[in-house]
Amino acid sequence: METEKINFLKTYLSLYISHFAVLADMKKADPEMVVLDVRNAPAQVKKNQIKGAVALAAKDLADHLDELDKSKTYVVYDWNAGTTLGKEALLTLLSAGFKAFELASALEGWKGMNLPIEEI
Repeated sequence: METEKINFLKTYLSLYISHFAVLADMKKADPEMVVLDVRNAPAQVKKNQIKGAVALAAKDLADHLDELDKSKTYVVYDWNAGTTLGKEALLTLLSAGFKAFELASALEGWKGMNLPIEEI
């Protein structure tokens, strides 16, 4: 039973990437990661996003997979960790053969740590 719990947690945690890993990649001359803002809301509602993020709503993601670079790693985020859009986007990307993660603690956690955001 404990082994099953451990294996489940390892799998669960493997779906997420930390803010620190994303921030370190952003500082590279040629970043390996593309951060996708998958919130299904217009810019005037969102107001801001993670600096350098690409807005691609979860509801539209499947229709735009051919525009994405398979050599990149995609990091998706939603409003907060309790919402499902990030998980839906992650499932879409992983099912299509992309390397992808969901940002741990989502936008709410990013902002809570005072990490770089930009107005949209």
